[in-house]
Amino acid sequence: MYNKFLYIINCLLYAFIILIASNFFFVKKITGLYWVFLLLYVAVNFFPTWILPRTKRLRTCARGNALLLEFLCSAALCVLLFLLSFTNLLGAENIFQNPKFWIINTLTAILLEAIVFWNGMLRIFFSSKQLGVRTRILAVLCGMIPIVHLFVLGKMIRLVSDEIALENQKIITDEQRHAQQICATKYPILMVHGVFFRDFRYFNYWGRIPKALEDNGARIFYGEHQSAASVETSGHEIAERILNIVAETGCDKVNIIAHSKGGLDCRYALHLPSIAEHVATLTTVSTPHRGCEFADYLLTRIPQAEQHAVAKTYNAALLKLGDPNPDFLAAVRNLTASYCKEFNDKYPDAAGVLYQSVGSNLNKAGGGRFPLNFTYHLARHFDGVNDGLVSEKSFPWGETFQMLTVNGTRGISHGDMIDLNRENIPEFDVREFYVQLVAKLKQSGY
Repeated sequence: MYNKFLYIINCLLYAFIILIASNFFFVKKITGLYWVFLLLYVAVNFFPTWILPRTKRLRTCARGNALLLEFLCSAALCVLLFLLSFTNLLGAENIFQNPKFWIINTLTAILLEAIVFWNGMLRIFFSSKQLGVRTRILAVLCGMIPIVHLFVLGKMIRLVSDEIALENQKIITDEQRHAQQICATKYPILMVHGVFFRDFRYFNYWGRIPKALEDNGARIFYGEHQSAASVETSGHEIAERILNIVAETGCDKVNIIAHSKGGLDCRYALHLPSIAEHVATLTTVSTPHRGCEFADYLLTRIPQAEQHAVAKTYNAALLKLGDPNPDFLAAVRNLTASYCKEFNDKYPDAAGVLYQSVGSNLNKAGGGRFPLNFTYHLARHFDGVNDGLVSEKSFPWGETFQMLTVNGTRGISHGDMIDLNRENIPEFDVREFYVQLVAKLKQSGY
């Protein structure tokens, strides 16, 4: 079983083996056991740790990370040996007495340490999901810059180490509670995407969240509506989807979890004939119930010709991806504060449906990925505290509201709330958040 403390002890012991094997000229003068350590060195490259997590991918990560830790420790000690080789403290000739001996030993150490390094680096490069494109590019660019490459390597080891520990613990947790089926709600879950995205087969809008829910007993369906359309158009599409799910499964009702504009679309759908009676709950996540004031500003400032040019390009692209009638401008206009005020007055909550809402706070622009790190400044100027798009004052709707953030400078962005980047955020496990959210629905009889 994977234990972080034992894992580090394992790496330190193996680093000692690598050190001895990499400095055989020194070792041969001290002990006759060098060839034993050389064989152990070969074994270490194949089996760098006996402390392993549950899955094949995580085991590859753990072995690669162990090799990099062992490389760092043994390489540091190699440098120390190099410095000591100027003296007689090692009980062997110093550099000045036998420079040929020192040169051969150094070249051997560099070769054997390089094998350990690349063995580990390639393993984590092709198995880790948390390194990300940015870190991988940084590693390539800084690989030959002295000192800097050590900081980058340290960052990579830390990221992969945290990934292994978190993912392995999640597997154990899900195994331990599997029999409880804590997300097996009375009614299935309908997950409704926000604007400018689709329910693609091979790229899930909701990241790793649906699998986490299904692993704990949930039945998941998707909205399958267009990426960009008016609230009314999207609402009709979602209403049709609800009726199809009810007819297909005989479930009578659904629990809806809707993100961003999807929350407005669902609120409209609940006012269409025979729909509210088939919805038990509506949980809106990062939904601009009171709109975005910066959207009003942009629509008044950007010339009509430019707006229509952008809309034409977007609509043409989405037609090719499967949207039957995308309408970029209609979607954007329905996100304005002025539209949402009229919408809220016209469409109150449907009777018999539980409404609840969730929002998050991006602590600073740099905490979000593009384009949220750009729109954050606009939203902050016009709306105040926000998640990169939607302000805190726009989130609350329904009987309960939950505001999420984390300590430090990062925060939780609009995209983080749907696990868009599949990124593990310190202090916030987005998958477990949804598992607990759905578990509460089950506990409440939904």
